[in-house]
Amino acid sequence: MENTVTKDMTIIEVLNMHRGTARIFMEFGMHCLGCPHATGESLAGACMAHGANVDELVHQLNEFLANAK
Repeated sequence: MENTVTKDMTIIEVLNMHRGTARIFMEFGMHCLGCPHATGESLAGACMAHGANVDELVHQLNEFLANAK
């Protein structure tokens, strides 16, 4: 599916899918959405660095995208 987030994607890839996902990243403590890591680090790596659960992040992002218009 084209609009499916995986833990191997980068933050910027997800933001490019829908800017509304920024709120979810912020809720997970990922406030620096424009930093260099957002373009090169996977969601799994970002979650590890921020002590967040990658599976829950991916779930919430996919749920948001499924309901976004």
